[in-house]
Amino acid sequence: MRGGAAILVIVMVSPFAVFAAQANIYSYGGDFNLPIPTQQKSLGWMDDAVIEIPDCHIITDLDVKISVKHTNVFDLQIFLQSPAGTLICLNKYNPFNEFFIGENYTNTIFDDEAGLGIKKAKAPFTGRFKPFNSPYKLSVFDGEQAMGSWRLKIYDGWAFDSGQLESFELMITNPEPATVLLLILGVALVMAFRPHHTA
Repeated sequence: MRGGAAILVIVMVSPFAVFAAQANIYSYGGDFNLPIPTQQKSLGWMDDAVIEIPDCHIITDLDVKISVKHTNVFDLQIFLQSPAGTLICLNKYNPFNEFFIGENYTNTIFDDEAGLGIKKAKAPFTGRFKPFNSPYKLSVFDGEQAMGSWRLKIYDGWAFDSGQLESFELMITNPEPATVLLLILGVALVMAFRPHHTA
């Protein structure tokens, strides 16, 4: 009895105690200094900056890092789209009551776990910030497959300011394959040792 009880305790604790995750960083490697917008002295979209992820794994956490040089970032609306088509807004401003003057995003990291929302920060937004607002949490990507084309989309809403994308990275956390196997094995063993009641 003592041996069986000991095994049950180990199985119940160890799958969660050994839980580990690995972080992978994927960098944009296309045409750098993409103009924002594509036509100078106008308004409109930047050509999409695309990161192709070749690895097959499930997302448990995702952060986005960008650097953008722009004469007035108030004009910009920034979006991220996953290979599955999920689209969120990382940041944008209301032209009627949020106007400010400020340049650049410099090593700006969008992170759901950050202590400060991007709305309360000031350009050039260096550091970690929560995205635009609650409907646009990066956690909407959790559980999606990372493999495929990730698109950074930037819209410039004013005709006489301009800029360019300098860098774009995705930091994706996913469980280690061995951890997933241990979790599955642990659950299976717990179920096997669970007492069965008969009528």
